[in-house]
Amino acid sequence: MSYTGHIDTFARDHLPPPEQWPQLIFEAPELISPPLVNCAAVLLDRHIAEGRGQRVAIITRDGTWTYQRLFERANRIARVLVEDMGLVAGNRVLLPAPNGPMLMACLFAVLKAGGIAVPTMPLLRARELAQVIRKAQVTHALCDRRLTMELEGARGGCAVLAQVAYFGDDDPDSLEQRASSKPPDFNNAVTAGDDVALIAFTSGTSGIPKGTMHFHRDLLAVCECFPKHVVHQRADDIVAGTPPLAFTYGFSGLFLFPARQGAATVMIEQYTPDSLLETVQRFGVTVLYTAPTMYRAMSSVAADYKLSSLRACVSAGEALPVSTRDAWERATGLRIIDGIGSSEMSFIFISAAGDAIRPGATGKAVPGYRAAVLDAEGRPVPPGTIGLLAVKGPTGCRYLADERQQAYVRNGWNITGDAYLMDTDGYFFYQARVDDMIISAGYNIAGPEVENALLSHPAVAECGVVAWPDEQRGHIVKAFVVLKLGYGADDGLVAELQEHVKRLIAPYKYPRAIEFVHSLPRTETGKLQRFKLRQPQAGVAAIEAGAPQPRKQPLDPSLAGTSR
Repeated sequence: MSYTGHIDTFARDHLPPPEQWPQLIFEAPELISPPLVNCAAVLLDRHIAEGRGQRVAIITRDGTWTYQRLFERANRIARVLVEDMGLVAGNRVLLPAPNGPMLMACLFAVLKAGGIAVPTMPLLRARELAQVIRKAQVTHALCDRRLTMELEGARGGCAVLAQVAYFGDDDPDSLEQRASSKPPDFNNAVTAGDDVALIAFTSGTSGIPKGTMHFHRDLLAVCECFPKHVVHQRADDIVAGTPPLAFTYGFSGLFLFPARQGAATVMIEQYTPDSLLETVQRFGVTVLYTAPTMYRAMSSVAADYKLSSLRACVSAGEALPVSTRDAWERATGLRIIDGIGSSEMSFIFISAAGDAIRPGATGKAVPGYRAAVLDAEGRPVPPGTIGLLAVKGPTGCRYLADERQQAYVRNGWNITGDAYLMDTDGYFFYQARVDDMIISAGYNIAGPEVENALLSHPAVAECGVVAWPDEQRGHIVKAFVVLKLGYGADDGLVAELQEHVKRLIAPYKYPRAIEFVHSLPRTETGKLQRFKLRQPQAGVAAIEAGAPQPRKQPLDPSLAGTSR
């Protein structure tokens, strides 16, 4: 690292020391970026220069944006940032907003101006926003007007945040109005490939989010891995999905990958299972990104929609249960492309599609990445042995001023915190998050395996399994279960679920305790927060104890597959 286009060098100054970085490997020429590159020029400006400005970039329920329109809007906003708000290259720009065209334009504007984008989930409250602002020393914000109360609440205790502009209304001082008076051209900042372009904060399954730092070259490198070799992204694709752009799953799948190919993205703020399926049908979506919980919910109503345009259905965010994969394939004839990635690595690094899919396996290392299963001392374990998943490739973990860097990166490998085993063919099989491995009376039990068994019972809509303290066994397996409509919670159903699990997997793995709840704690991206389940009465809405609830069979056969 030598030249930097950043005048404000906060991000570079707070990278972990080089000796704590993972080993980066660039196994193909396209993974190597020039020393000087602004990724917005490659992802956006190139389409205008090469005559593709009239291609559709964004689809909404109200109309479309062409690449030309997106380009000009991004340029005008970049001018507002630099000329009116005093942004200098390297300043951090907070972007609290739901998915939408203006968020995409703002992201490109920040990148073009040499700023560092810090997108945040729209449901974050003032206290959470303040943590991000202080951690990243955010100086500027472009914010959806509907989130004014939360941002202003955070701003009160964060003097570093000096410049804020709001968008999403007709106020004379709105970002749209200010941008409309600016010329539609802009000279991009000359940034280095290893200048930080994005600080993505983890979605907090551990309860303590971290800032993951990504260079301009990283955002281009991930476009040459998963979308190229697994999804086979095309210029004529229409992409849609549920992950927020503040989550690297959404940032890459809905923002980077389509832009790299000149494809179109459907931008809708929120989805229900029905509205997502309606979106696929209405706009002819070809590539879909969502989480296992959404695929499971959509499976029961998919037959009501025409989904013939779909060619790739990607699942990430949490482990994909076999029962969910099977339910989606029965309902649609489509095979889900499972994958594991991380905010630290930018996107998915193990996956499989089509005939390469193997039941129960996440997949193989995506071209561009290497993966291994290691023991606690960092040594490879034999095939079929559970150990720590380790990955390296053209991207890797660089936390913003966080001592947890040394836990994630060891001996050049990114240690993801997942327990896996690898077979002799190089397929990786997920077992659990390392923190979610349950040790009961000396047995090692993977919580997701028990969850998958429970999910195959017709009464179970959702479930989460954790270790629960027990005097005799140290810990027992405890399951939190959300029932489908038409089923009542009683001791008889507890016993039935326990016997169901014993029939499917080794009997010692069955849940010795089952608690019925109305909902499970999840992040905004859909990840189950098991750490909250391990806190009694925290994060779940339990079904009130008292008189036994009457046991019911489904009221109607159609309800048996309907999630609450």
